Amino acid sequence: MKDPVPPAPPPDPPPPLDPAVFDASVAAVAVLAGREGRLLYTNAAFTGMFGPRRLGLPAKDAFPDPDGGRFLSVLDEVWRTGRARQVVGARETDPGALSQARYFVYSCTPVETAEGPGTLVLAMDTTAETFALQRYQALVSAVSVMVWVMHADGTFEEIVPGWKELTGVPWHPRADDGFFAHVHPRDRESLRSGWRRASGEPGAGVGPGRGVFECVFRLRTADGSYRHLSTRSVPVVREGRVAERIAATVDIEDTWRAQLRERLLAQVAAATGASLEEAFREVVKVVVPELADACLILLLSHDEWPLPAHARVTARRVASATRPGLHAPPALRGQSVGVSGTVREVLTSRLPRTFDISRGTPLPADLVPTVTERWLTVSGATSLTLVPLVVDDTVLGYAAISTNGDSPALGAAETDLLREVLHHAVEPIRRVLDHQRARGTALALQRAQLTSPPAVEGASLAASYQPASPANEIGGDWYDAFTLPDGTLVLDVGDVVGHDLAAATAMTQMRNMLRALAYGHGAGATPGEVLTRFDEVSDGLGTAPFATAVLARLSRLPEEPGGWRLTWSNAGHPPPLLIPAGGGPCFLVGEGEGEDLPLCVDPRGPRASHTRLIAAGDTLLLYTDGLVETPNASISAGQRRLAAEAARLRGAPLPELLDALQALSDHRDDTALIAFRAGRPGATAVAESP
Repeated sequence: MKDPVPPAPPPDPPPPLDPAVFDASVAAVAVLAGREGRLLYTNAAFTGMFGPRRLGLPAKDAFPDPDGGRFLSVLDEVWRTGRARQVVGARETDPGALSQARYFVYSCTPVETAEGPGTLVLAMDTTAETFALQRYQALVSAVSVMVWVMHADGTFEEIVPGWKELTGVPWHPRADDGFFAHVHPRDRESLRSGWRRASGEPGAGVGPGRGVFECVFRLRTADGSYRHLSTRSVPVVREGRVAERIAATVDIEDTWRAQLRERLLAQVAAATGASLEEAFREVVKVVVPELADACLILLLSHDEWPLPAHARVTARRVASATRPGLHAPPALRGQSVGVSGTVREVLTSRLPRTFDISRGTPLPADLVPTVTERWLTVSGATSLTLVPLVVDDTVLGYAAISTNGDSPALGAAETDLLREVLHHAVEPIRRVLDHQRARGTALALQRAQLTSPPAVEGASLAASYQPASPANEIGGDWYDAFTLPDGTLVLDVGDVVGHDLAAATAMTQMRNMLRALAYGHGAGATPGEVLTRFDEVSDGLGTAPFATAVLARLSRLPEEPGGWRLTWSNAGHPPPLLIPAGGGPCFLVGEGEGEDLPLCVDPRGPRASHTRLIAAGDTLLLYTDGLVETPNASISAGQRRLAAEAARLRGAPLPELLDALQALSDHRDDTALIAFRAGRPGATAVAESP
């Protein structure tokens, strides 16, 4: 039987810690021994951080600091449990010792000292890092910045808070449906897709992408309104891999609203248009889709304000815009609605009113035409806001603005901005109204002058005046027809340069002056002599601007029943058109060089008169250049069209002929026409009003 193996001798105890190895350490080191934690050693770094300490004293006496209680309790716990502890600490420095640590992290580890079991204290100064973090937190708090981290598993961690204060709900740790429920419906897809592009792959999580993610989106706040936020996220790369993403989110609502306001006001101020309809068509494009999903402009049938109490007043659809993705709006065909009591209240208050229909609440009756009501239903309208349109204390109508689908109703801020934008549309609208008033005045002035032609025995006369279609193109065209005491018929047409009220006023002066001179000189003066006298008088009085005209005189031929002698003079005007009863039409350019200079160019220059016989059944047409001149074709091309159409309708009654010829114009300029047709022997006098 073998002898038992003797047990191995116990290992030698570790040598006691020699504190001298820490003399040059940048870390603060202290060594304590025994249950009382008698202080055996401190290095220079420890003295610099915490001030000088007397060696040999128990811990409670060596560290009598008011904030030293936590340190003493940690020492006691390490002694009792034999387990190391790491602690983050803060302390008040000694007066006058600003270099001492304010913030630090320290560890307490059981060790064997020369005097038996003890504790090694190792501390690092984190004051600079803590101050930097505090400054950063204060900075981002001052500018309403939320800072958060997205970890590799896709979870969010809020570093600098702000979410709950803004939204009223706790921080949401993932970018799932719960998170996007707080994002404006119009911005959800752009936020998702932007994040996928930055991360390098679709789906949740950080992914391999190292792209910078930037996005502006709207977030629902605690009161239900939305605010614009800007988020910028960058990857944090460790050991060549994206470990997480850190992001800063800033509330930019005030900046965004100010920029939007400036941009929209500039756009609406630049709106042009020759009519109210055209001007408002530009205004609605500013509103949609920036402020709303759809906008409809309705103009009142009455110009006066206040509206008559008992008369029926209607509002007519004149302009609309709808954001992409909604049902097509009904066509603008002048549909109208009787102005209801509710609409009258809104117009009288001159304040916007919003009707929330998101929960199926029906709209009050007759806010908008029936076709619009149907469209609001099929397009899923959530609200309708009425905004009065006021210009110079007169209510022109109102805008009906809707939100649709998943868009929330307009809030107070959106409504205020909408009202301001529409208010700034006053200037372009006022310009249109001024043009319309000037146009109305000029047209009234022109129509007062363009009287019905006289009845002439043995002939027929007809005249027509068509104003230009644009509101600012008033024009200065005229025609005239009258008889002299001996029965001679005088015809003239003219065109004053310019397209404004001044041109219409000058037209009135020139027409009346030419009529007076032609009548005063009688049949003894040729048309050329009358125009020459007109130049002299105009030059002397300084009353007439540049103009063109044709003055014609028609007298019967006793030797030829139904025949007339035409004498005319042309002052720079398109030539008259003769449409024979048989044969092709021809333009009367006279002999020699054709027409003379326009009026009011050379008061001393001679003017020619030309003569042509007009047979029974022939038609003479005097016209202004608006009939034959267009931007896309030459005057000669327009004259060829005129001659062809006149030949085709040579036998038509004069009013029908003039209506058909007016259709040749593109109505960019006003047009004046007067036609004379020599009658057959025994024909009665016929005259047609313009």
